[in-house]
Amino acid sequence: MTNLQRYTKVFSEIFNLPEASFDESFTFATTEEWDSIVHMSLVTALEEEFDIMLDTEDILNYGSFENGKRILAKHGVAMEDA
Repeated sequence: MTNLQRYTKVFSEIFNLPEASFDESFTFATTEEWDSIVHMSLVTALEEEFDIMLDTEDILNYGSFENGKRILAKHGVAMEDA
């Protein structure tokens, strides 16, 4: 399983949505279910899945599916498409 597949799977499990639901339009601002509690659950799940520790700035700026990929890349988690 690629990192992108793992990443998308975490989002799918946290938001209880099909994996096809996640693209550049999936953001904190456009997703009613994405509240502060879900946000922290997402952060925790991603940290566990990729064995990383996000810093406070990353957590605060983690407002979209796409931006999250860039944040994880800063921590050495490359998102490949295949």
